[in-house]
Amino acid sequence: MNHEESRRRFLKFLAGSPLFALAGGEVGALARMMQQGGGTPQQGAALIEAAQQALNVFDFEPVAKVKIPPAHWAYLSTGSDDDATIQANRDGFARWELRPRRLVDVRNIDPGVNILGTSWPTPIIINPVGSQRAFHPDAELATARAAKAKNHLQVLSPVATTSIEEVSAARGMPVWYQLYHREDFGQTRDLVKRVERSGCPVLVWTVDLLGGSNRETQTRGAQSDTRTCTNCHAGGRPQPGVVGIDGRDNRRKPMIAEFGPAQNPDPGTPTWDYVKRLKDTTTMKIFLKGIVTREDAELAAKHGVDGLFVSNHGGRAENSLRATVTSLPEVVAGFGGRGPVILDGGIRRGTDIFKSLALGATATGIGRPYIWGLGSFGQEGVETVLALLRREFETVMRQNGTISTKRITRDYIAARG
Repeated sequence: MNHEESRRRFLKFLAGSPLFALAGGEVGALARMMQQGGGTPQQGAALIEAAQQALNVFDFEPVAKVKIPPAHWAYLSTGSDDDATIQANRDGFARWELRPRRLVDVRNIDPGVNILGTSWPTPIIINPVGSQRAFHPDAELATARAAKAKNHLQVLSPVATTSIEEVSAARGMPVWYQLYHREDFGQTRDLVKRVERSGCPVLVWTVDLLGGSNRETQTRGAQSDTRTCTNCHAGGRPQPGVVGIDGRDNRRKPMIAEFGPAQNPDPGTPTWDYVKRLKDTTTMKIFLKGIVTREDAELAAKHGVDGLFVSNHGGRAENSLRATVTSLPEVVAGFGGRGPVILDGGIRRGTDIFKSLALGATATGIGRPYIWGLGSFGQEGVETVLALLRREFETVMRQNGTISTKRITRDYIAARG
């Protein structure tokens, strides 16, 4: 009996114990614990052998875990500290229940959304994930081709292993670009101008990592990986996502490979004045990624920000234990309709997407699920993940009697308990 099987049997025994109930234990929490570790709800099921065999996005996770090297898997799966905020993001959706309406003609539904004047067939955005060559040889190009095939908005990471020019060509249209802070604003200016020349319409400045991030799972995974990887990493240690982008080995990151140490470093870390510096540098729209409070949403509106991502970096930024979907309503209220508000963090089901829109999100972003697909079966895996989420979302729309995304309002959900 392996460790995971032993753990599951113990938790099942505990769930059936009257002493557990007398002690105030909650069976739902045990069920969530039983789903942790392996990641997939159908514990003990055989691994899928082809993308089309998947019933949901969780089916890809154990396959990807087998195929992706240990250090790379740790980079993908890590959170901050003890990874608890990753689970908090998932648990946040369970705090809301649906209020379906009946006897509505739902034969024809419209799951599309409009973002900055562009119509998209679903509210599912492909969020930035760095170092995708760590998960599959085709890397960001496979993701871009899947985005093109299914017509999804794609945001490219600044630490991508493929350039924005190549990704936009594979996507068939300019993608959005995520921006990390660099100590030297001259380097930032050069990078922003290059992105602008590529045709990118939106710059997504990520602000949730300015204080650093304690990623213990990533560090332990790198330590356990005995491969020698001198072609990719200085010193040979497999560490695909070392925090602190100004000091890492960037040879395989074409968007920042040419930058050396900061020549004219800014004093301190950025404040709200930095938004103006960016707006003065480019004609692209400026979004902030990592806003989780009403106060910061109000300040973002005051400083002319064009849109927001409600995000804690998938639980990687800080161990706040606060789900992004919990933060969503106050951010929407604080931003006051100035522009799109995109929710990411823990999206795994069509019901998650529906609840996010009901709470005011314009759209939702996914990260780990499509990388599970990429690591499992390349482009086909990514396409299948996108198709499964769309199918689930459309099913939930029909079940709740909402024939368009505009009809999905707070009236269709209620807080549990």
